Amino acid sequence: MKLTILGCYAATPRTLTNPTSQVLEIKNRLFLIDCGEGTQVQLRKNKIKFSKINHIFISHLHGDHLYGLIGTISTFSLLGRTTDLHIYGPKGIKELILLQLRLTESWTTYSLFFHELESKESEVIFEDKKVIVKTIPLKHRVYTNGFLFQEKPDERKLDIEAVQHYDIHVAYYQKIKNGSDITLDDGTVVENKKLTFDPPPTKSYAFCSDTVYNEEIIPIIQNTDILYHESTFLESEARLAEKTLHSTAKEAANIALKANIKQLILGHYSTRYDGIERFKEEAETVFPNVLLGDDGRSFEF
Repeated sequence: MKLTILGCYAATPRTLTNPTSQVLEIKNRLFLIDCGEGTQVQLRKNKIKFSKINHIFISHLHGDHLYGLIGTISTFSLLGRTTDLHIYGPKGIKELILLQLRLTESWTTYSLFFHELESKESEVIFEDKKVIVKTIPLKHRVYTNGFLFQEKPDERKLDIEAVQHYDIHVAYYQKIKNGSDITLDDGTVVENKKLTFDPPPTKSYAFCSDTVYNEEIIPIIQNTDILYHESTFLESEARLAEKTLHSTAKEAANIALKANIKQLILGHYSTRYDGIERFKEEAETVFPNVLLGDDGRSFEF
């Protein structure tokens, strides 16, 4: 699993910082999460192939998470894309994008599918054989969701020496990998665990931006491997965080601690601060495993 931060600063883009956008590579799928201004440029800088992105998840309809989307959609067409593109986001995102496409006469060269979200409860919005994606209802000034990405378990690994020892025919190999016990010709039942190895542990990633401190998300993200949680402010501006429905670095750490997260990544920093090291220092007073997200920074797990 690889996470590439394209942008992780709040509000407006600046010369050296970009608003929210990131790419999650999981089970050979590439998911684009939020699409602030400059996303296309950041994709190119980080050498991420546009053609591999088939699913885009938009947390909410604030500009610093959205204003790069129409440009990205249009560039896909200019590059001759023919593969379907799926966009998941709040109700209204379809109207917004189609209006821009219509007025600019820039209809896509590929099929565009919108999956509009309205539920205030966690729900599954994407699922295939390898990955499942659920919403994480957040509390912000507009309807907002985070996203929980979870790997599905691989099939079990066949122990070739064991199946040959029991003289099991190759026709049963897939059944064994699927987890079944095997009954031999003499009636002996061989347990699956004697014929296979455990698959690698699954991984999970939770994206939570933007939100006020909200313990209601803890049951949804409990025991998640990696949590990206917004930390717009330091504790010295806690009142401003509460007023604007954002979080502090310390509050993000409290969520990570209470949800038994393995690794916390901070982001969505207010540009009022000179640097971001203080965010890490503040979070580490509560939770030990803290990484700082930053534009162009990648993490492999």
